[in-house]
Amino acid sequence: MTQTNQAEKKRPLWRRYVLWGMPIGGILVAFTAGIIFWGGFNTAMEATNTKQFCVSCHEMRDFVYEEYKGTIHDVNRSGVGAVCSDCHVPKDWTHKIIRKIQASKEVWGKITGTISTPEKFEAKRIHLAMNEWERMKRTDSRECRNCHDFESMMPEFQKPRARQQHLNAMTVGQTCIDCHKGIAHSNIRDRAEDEYLEKLESPDPRFIREIPAEYMESLARIEAKEAAEAEAAQAAKQAEQEVVQARIAAAVEAARAEERALASGETAEAAGSGGSNVAPGIDWDAVTAANMTLFYPGQASFEWVQNGKQHGGARPLTKGGDQCSTCHGKEVEAIGSKIVAGTENTEPTPVPGKRGVINATVQAAHDGENLYVRMQWPDGSHAPVPFVDGGKMDPDNQIKVAMMITGTGIEMGEQVGCWATCHADNTYMPFDPGAEAIAASGDVAARLEANGSVTKYLSETRSSIEIKGRRGKPQGGWDQLKAAEEIEQYLADGTFMDLMRVYSDGSGSNGYLLERRVENGGEFASEATLSAGMWTVVFSRPLNSGAQGDVPLEPGKTYTVGFAIHDDYAAARFHHVTLNTTMALDNGEAQINVVGQ
Repeated sequence: MTQTNQAEKKRPLWRRYVLWGMPIGGILVAFTAGIIFWGGFNTAMEATNTKQFCVSCHEMRDFVYEEYKGTIHDVNRSGVGAVCSDCHVPKDWTHKIIRKIQASKEVWGKITGTISTPEKFEAKRIHLAMNEWERMKRTDSRECRNCHDFESMMPEFQKPRARQQHLNAMTVGQTCIDCHKGIAHSNIRDRAEDEYLEKLESPDPRFIREIPAEYMESLARIEAKEAAEAEAAQAAKQAEQEVVQARIAAAVEAARAEERALASGETAEAAGSGGSNVAPGIDWDAVTAANMTLFYPGQASFEWVQNGKQHGGARPLTKGGDQCSTCHGKEVEAIGSKIVAGTENTEPTPVPGKRGVINATVQAAHDGENLYVRMQWPDGSHAPVPFVDGGKMDPDNQIKVAMMITGTGIEMGEQVGCWATCHADNTYMPFDPGAEAIAASGDVAARLEANGSVTKYLSETRSSIEIKGRRGKPQGGWDQLKAAEEIEQYLADGTFMDLMRVYSDGSGSNGYLLERRVENGGEFASEATLSAGMWTVVFSRPLNSGAQGDVPLEPGKTYTVGFAIHDDYAAARFHHVTLNTTMALDNGEAQINVVGQ
């Protein structure tokens, strides 16, 4: 046997120790390389999330980035602007990698030049937008909620409409992108098909959330604060009104004294005595006045409010059952001021100098047999209408007042009130058919007694109403009149709008709205006066006349009513209106309490 004294050569240190069958040194090298690779990869990937990288190609820089600049996500009071990746790239690793893989298609688009010109970009804009809408819908608007969350969106810092919409969203399962499209880029929602939007924006039960206690506490605080402010404002208005009433009373007494002096002691009642002729037994000082803000609606029709492309609150109204006042009750002044100044969709022909709102008071009383209503509001300065010779649409009437009482069975009648009668094809509305088309309709024009224009009507009297305006169809349905027998049945069933009108000379009319505006000659008394810069209109009618076209007013029931004022010689849609308003006999919870005397 051969023996050697040479010691066995030792292995390198890094190979002496083995872990999981691998030299420990090799594991350390691989680990270090992995860290370097991972760090480099992650650094490179994060570099692609910067705004500088996103706008490095001219398509983004010249088209998309230009739209983004100046928006609320670019410049806001917090001083922290969102960049492209904040909205378009998920934060968590898994979804981020998925999104980056999907972005490879965008690289191919860059190579092939699919959006290399403004024309190409516009042609693909709706397709690109829909991809993002659908991605955000699938993820419950995950990227939005990285910065915004219902728990942190306290009602105290929101407008009334926003707080209500967010409350609805948590309850029914809607997500941010359902309502907030076009907030960083051009809003092209109106380019999408209605059926597509209906499906995309429908609530998803998976997104229903428990309303946070903090949210409800914040809501209670802001509502209490607003109630206190409203009470203070009402007290101030009441004090101001009392001053005006004192001026009116002094003017009336002076007129009476003058008449007595001229008549050698004979007393003559002056017009404008606060409703003494129509409501002689009513003590108006004992009737609490309801403050009504009537705003200018422009061309916002019943079809308009139901069309999601035109009105953002269409879904809460048509699907959620919200009333108009639910979202807009505290912002009518802002709405009226905006519309009266001129807008593309709701007022293409503004009247310079016309006021956006009229602040009025309404008092109502009854004596067990008759309803008595008194409206008062300050007179306004004259604003000539630029598209009418002489500047006065109705030269014979400086003002007109209307009150509608909603009957039974009217579509969304309790939600919208008199808005149910205002259609897109009425006079001066965007789809007014014009005198020639009306005359050419033959029997329909005869039945409507239409002489060059279409009066307000109820949708129930038409076989079809175009809401969406699909494929260029005119909104409305003035000529789709149902059979006379069906309409007569509606009248018998109480499906109509009771309509009372008072003119500036004090005359009035009683009637109703169904397939058209009808004056039925029912029992009605009215007067109107202008004194010391204040209009006072008083009218009365039986609580229950039993006549067709008169809604019977009964104790224990609450009615939806609406008021309109045509001031400054206005006609047709150029009026001011209230939102849906509640009225009841001897019920302090109604907005208008008809007090028994």
